[in-house]
Amino acid sequence: MAPALDRPGHWGPPTSTLDWCEENYAVSYYIAEFWNTVSNLIMILPPICGAIQTVKDKLETRYLMAFLGLAAVGMGSWCFHMTLKYEMQLLDELPMIYGCSVFVYCLYECFKNRNSYNYLLLVLLMLFSVIVTTVYLLWKEPVFHQVMYGVLVGFLVLRSVYIVTWVYPWLRGLAYTSLGLFLIGFLLWNVDNIFCDTWRDVRQKMPPVLGAVTQFHAWWHILTGLGSYLHILFSLYTRTLYLKYRPKVKFLYGMWPVIMVESSKRQ
Repeated sequence: MAPALDRPGHWGPPTSTLDWCEENYAVSYYIAEFWNTVSNLIMILPPICGAIQTVKDKLETRYLMAFLGLAAVGMGSWCFHMTLKYEMQLLDELPMIYGCSVFVYCLYECFKNRNSYNYLLLVLLMLFSVIVTTVYLLWKEPVFHQVMYGVLVGFLVLRSVYIVTWVYPWLRGLAYTSLGLFLIGFLLWNVDNIFCDTWRDVRQKMPPVLGAVTQFHAWWHILTGLGSYLHILFSLYTRTLYLKYRPKVKFLYGMWPVIMVESSKRQ
């Protein structure tokens, strides 16, 4: 049975194994979880811009895949929260594993010659992704997916700490900002899950704008989307420094960070 505050909507009753704390169809008849849906824009638009810049700068395909992987997670999450259908849930959760596997490959291969490939690591990450996918399709337990995703994030954290401790300490700010945003998002994700009933009651007494601010799962999207984007920038900056491309961080419209690479250094 759906919680009392949920309403019927265009996509019918949820079939997903997860139904988050945001009230269903409270804002739009056509979008099950409105704020959890639109908050995914931060995981879609900036990575697409990053992918375009990667192509313009003629950088390695792995970083194009990293940006597009993050955008795919955002689009899958959009479809999931808009419909709350099981098929769309898989479109959200499985790309998280695939995209994070690309992140792992990029970060662990950042000190190799240009256009070199570690086929053993590629096979291991692909095998890991296939096993996780198969098990998750057979055993529809969200905690399993969350733990496997956490394992990949753990490898990223360890590698990032190594890089900023022993190789490029001046990148500490970028690496720790990315990690900090992710951890804050994870904290809010847990608050949303644990205290859902409380927050739903509180929202009923708030003006709509303030109620939207308390949608902590939406904040999880925003913070982890930004943290993941900054992680790709950190990985790309590390890689281009090693290749002596002289990367520079610039801010579009004075606020959004991108990495620019001197064309003369890529020949």
